[in-house]
Amino acid sequence: MKRRTWILSALGATGALVVGWGVMPARSRLGSPELMLPTQGDIALNGWIKIAADGAVVMAMPRSEMGQGVHTSLAMLVAEELDVPLGRVRLEQAGSDKIYGNVAMLVGSLPFHPLESEGEHKATKVKVGEWVVGKIARELGLNATGGSSTISDAWGPLRMAAATARASLLGAAAAQWKLPLAELSVKDGVVSHASGKSAHYGDLAKLAAGTAPGAIAVKERKDWKLIGKKAPRTDIPAKVNGSAQFGLDVRLPGMVFAAVRMSPMLGGTPAALDAKAALALPGVERVVSLDAMGGSTAGFAVVGKTTWHARQGAHAVDVKWQQRAQGALDSQKIEDGLLAALKSEKGFAFYDKGAIDDAESKAARVIEATYRAPYLAHATMEPMNCTAQVKDGEVEVWAPTQVPQMARAIAAKVAGVDIENVVLHVTLLGSGFGRRLEVDFVAQAVRVAMDCGGRPVQLAWSREEDTTHDFYRPMHVASLRATLDAQGAVNSLRIKSAGDAISPRWFARAIPVLSGPLDMPDKTASEGLFDLPYGFAHQHMSHVATRMDVPVGFWRSVGHSHNAFFSEGFIDELAVETRQDPVAFRRALLKDAPRYLAVLNLAAEKAKWGNPLPAGHAQGVALHESFGSIVAEVVEVSMQDGKPRVHRVVCAIDCGTVVNPDTVAQQMESAVIFGLSAALYGKIDIKDGVVQQTNFPSYPMVKLADAPVVETWIVPSSRTPGGVGEPGVPPLAPALAGAMFALTRKRQRALPLLT
Repeated sequence: MKRRTWILSALGATGALVVGWGVMPARSRLGSPELMLPTQGDIALNGWIKIAADGAVVMAMPRSEMGQGVHTSLAMLVAEELDVPLGRVRLEQAGSDKIYGNVAMLVGSLPFHPLESEGEHKATKVKVGEWVVGKIARELGLNATGGSSTISDAWGPLRMAAATARASLLGAAAAQWKLPLAELSVKDGVVSHASGKSAHYGDLAKLAAGTAPGAIAVKERKDWKLIGKKAPRTDIPAKVNGSAQFGLDVRLPGMVFAAVRMSPMLGGTPAALDAKAALALPGVERVVSLDAMGGSTAGFAVVGKTTWHARQGAHAVDVKWQQRAQGALDSQKIEDGLLAALKSEKGFAFYDKGAIDDAESKAARVIEATYRAPYLAHATMEPMNCTAQVKDGEVEVWAPTQVPQMARAIAAKVAGVDIENVVLHVTLLGSGFGRRLEVDFVAQAVRVAMDCGGRPVQLAWSREEDTTHDFYRPMHVASLRATLDAQGAVNSLRIKSAGDAISPRWFARAIPVLSGPLDMPDKTASEGLFDLPYGFAHQHMSHVATRMDVPVGFWRSVGHSHNAFFSEGFIDELAVETRQDPVAFRRALLKDAPRYLAVLNLAAEKAKWGNPLPAGHAQGVALHESFGSIVAEVVEVSMQDGKPRVHRVVCAIDCGTVVNPDTVAQQMESAVIFGLSAALYGKIDIKDGVVQQTNFPSYPMVKLADAPVVETWIVPSSRTPGGVGEPGVPPLAPALAGAMFALTRKRQRALPLLT
């Protein structure tokens, strides 16, 4: 079977989800007013929008704020359609209904080549695939913040919900005043008429409730007043004055605190445990055994009067640990196994174009290279934590989570109650990067709370536990081969990669019922390799999916984070081998990819590529598409004491329609620093089953003094929005490696670049 035929058949195998879809109408995501939280004086108009008595707008917020600015950007969409000032939009946590599910995130997981998915010429197979997965996603209603998908998912439903509310309010005013609807106008949430009649939204909400306006249309681009304009982040004041509530800020009457110790050997268990010394310490209350819940490693938690008391108690427990039954994990042996898999296994072909075998057999020259990338931890600013209370058959949870439904589900499972008996409060997240798509820490907190007599307990991991018990970005390797024809032009490119696939492991932990039907070739393993925009006549990209038993999870930009290093690094090699400038070489290969070419040209122009640089400086470039956005980065580097010093990073991005330009710039700056830390230092080593890196001294980050100047340039676009939280990460490492090669003539094919 052809690859896409097989994928669509596998999607259809999800059974009941697709029965009858041929005749079912598309389901609206507008939702009924009953889905909004009932609050005194507020009138809900649909599942997204309420109107307060003072005329303010209350919006249901389904996505988690972890510094990416979505609380501001989504509020901007609502403020735009309702013609209210941004400051008049208030947020409340969305409920658990399926209308709040993230459809765009799952649709974005389809392994289609981006050049097959462009505008009017979108391939039929892509349309069918997106329709099928969109239906599955709509029926699942999985509420998750990930995949840089928040704006793209909300772009249609949220604007339509706000536009529908606006139409209902205007209709109510027209009916009450007995005036033509066309003669009414709205400014700052006040409906008015030339006759002098006016009323704010709060005055009209009761009349508007339950009405069903006719044809609804969102604003045209020419009428936008907020979208596309810089707007201050609405979450910043609370973060500055200290009133913002992150997970570790939760304080409740009678609350106790818990610290965890898990087996230092991944997958290990406690063989013997003596808690006498710990329980004798002041402020230490109890020790609770923890099984491997939510994918975590087994261990125990100590409950105390404060976090300090709990941690002192945890250190005082005398415990003997034992390895997992399958034997100790070792990252060097895993790398050796992956390299062997490249040679011995065929892998799954994600993309095939032309006649690769014929091109290779007739090649005048062959260029080959092997690239490697290590395991990486997330190292979120706020370590894993959760507050839970189990009392009278009810569970209440306060958690910094990217997946609220899954957090509720694991809480219900651990406590043995129906999910309707779980109340979840989503706090602000002290960064997520994909780590908080897991719910292991929620499971632990609920388990400990069950032993605390109805009192709330805040469970917090130390930085050491956080670093050594992560769901790591998987280790991957890749072999790349290109051929040159008799004229010296590159005419074929073959890439084979090997490494663990994330999505099947995540589904098995998160939604076990779907782990079978959705255990198919995982796009995240090969993204950034099979979907290159370059016009090589013959291409073949495959991946060998492995199961190395190290817990793996989604990490900022996922497969793109290492695959861009592989692909763009090799593109740079090809430019050098064919004696071409790296930018000019890419330009020649992008004749059929004008969006990519425009981004590359903008970055090169703003970085003054090819112009003289200060003595001892060099530039490197990389171009990469991920999460619906195209990013080119030019990195300016010098070598100081044998180490690279990054002075400047120029970023150009085409992310479709921009809601808030400031957010785009902030996310690109964040991505550069995040990507630079990983490129220079990021590495998780496992020896005898134990992760060797424990805290920032052994898992360092880029410090303020070493941070480069970052410039962001946005390509104007009328396309629907793409992502901005992750696309800035992938180009950084290959661009940096290219600049280092220009200075040292030494090719770097393994991360991190400093070892």
